[in-house]
Amino acid sequence: MVGLSSAERLGIKALDEAGRVELRPHWTQDDVTAVIRAAYIQVFGNEYLMSVERVTSAESLLLQGQISVKDFVRAIAQSETYRQKFFYPNSQTRLIELNYKHLLGRAPYDESEIAFHVDLYNAEGYEAEISSYIDSVEYQENFGDSVVPYYRGFATQRNQKTVGFNRMFQLYRGYANSDRAQNQKQGRLTREVARNTASPISTPSTGKALAGNNGGGQLYRITAMQGSAKFSPQVRRTTTEYLVPYDQLSSRLQQINKRGGKVVNITTA
Repeated sequence: MVGLSSAERLGIKALDEAGRVELRPHWTQDDVTAVIRAAYIQVFGNEYLMSVERVTSAESLLLQGQISVKDFVRAIAQSETYRQKFFYPNSQTRLIELNYKHLLGRAPYDESEIAFHVDLYNAEGYEAEISSYIDSVEYQENFGDSVVPYYRGFATQRNQKTVGFNRMFQLYRGYANSDRAQNQKQGRLTREVARNTASPISTPSTGKALAGNNGGGQLYRITAMQGSAKFSPQVRRTTTEYLVPYDQLSSRLQQINKRGGKVVNITTA
């Protein structure tokens, strides 16, 4: 993820510290309780749920070991509670944005992803739309059957487009916020996705874009850990810094990822 000072300013420090929640073999009831709590927070976008809104039947099945964490995530995302909070009041584009955020932990990358889910919903309905995220290869590779989905759009990962880093900040407005509290019924990313452009990064506290984030002559310092050559012994990983103008950030980050490197920090130069 980004550096600690930047993480605090951008409102993602709590995500850095939280880590992922997984139901491991030989789990206890306390472990399942932690999974249930984490799943509700993630899938419902940090929305507070009253006891009558919880999906108690799915909770019971998970506590009895009859369903997996993946099955539990599917059950609460297909529940009437989720529909009332996100499906009925929002536009279709906004719902798809939130489904990506809640179920895959990232923002949509391009217009083709939005179009795919619009067509799927129109052809097969709501439950098929929800299942398409959970049954995807991407979900399985990142979360499997036992890990609660988490926000991964802030970290550099394999097969993740760098434009998703910027767009995730349009969907995530701080750990103390919730998706319904934003009172956003229409899609946040409609313009950027249609134009295939990156979104400005704004801090949750002020809503203002970071300096240099909209281009201009600002330089950025990228600190990256270099990957080792294939099949070579890993003794020590070297750190390299790059000074990159704003308009070359995306291409440089892609280059680092292709070479097997990992971005450690991005700061203004």
